[in-house]
Amino acid sequence: MVWLRRTTHYLFIVVVAVNSTLLTINAGDYIFYTDWAWTSFVVFSIAQSTMLVVGAIYYMLFTGVPGTATYYATIMTTYTWVAKGAWFALGYPMDFITVPVWIPSAMLLDLTYWATRRNKHAAIIIGGTLVGLSLPIFNMINLLLVRDPLEMAFKYPRPTLPPYMTPIEPQVGKFYNSPVALGSGAGAVLSVPIAALGAKLNTWTYRWMA
Repeated sequence: MVWLRRTTHYLFIVVVAVNSTLLTINAGDYIFYTDWAWTSFVVFSIAQSTMLVVGAIYYMLFTGVPGTATYYATIMTTYTWVAKGAWFALGYPMDFITVPVWIPSAMLLDLTYWATRRNKHAAIIIGGTLVGLSLPIFNMINLLLVRDPLEMAFKYPRPTLPPYMTPIEPQVGKFYNSPVALGSGAGAVLSVPIAALGAKLNTWTYRWMA
């Protein structure tokens, strides 16, 4: 039954990678840079951190090879760039969509797994924390490179948004002073249990296929 187990694992990896991209587009909203900008940065950071870590650690523990988490993040990035190209083909400018930065955070997860000699628990605790801490920082750097996101939001509103979600002027300091710090703190805390869930999914799959 080895072939069935491996087929199931690879199917899970494909499904998780595709659904991660869809979640980015719909729930996490990878076009948030031009729709909501700073207003939803904390929610976006938490969603992206947990979404990345659950699939990346599942993939990495399945292969047992450091580097596969980065490969997983590269797949997600590629999918999203394809979606970016599709929007560009519809007449939207390239700045309308900014692809989230997943790869450096996934590299930190791989590095933790490698440095701890493939210790699963270290990957969950240390790697999950590093992903949650780093992803908001990398994405904020990415956001700062976008040309006037609010102007882009009003000039090119998303056709899929209902009227009540029309882009609004962000109130950054009103609710929190540092979206990066808040996103990193919350992401670091939540990414650890989600990483544990990804690792547990691996175990459950083996038991189910045994």
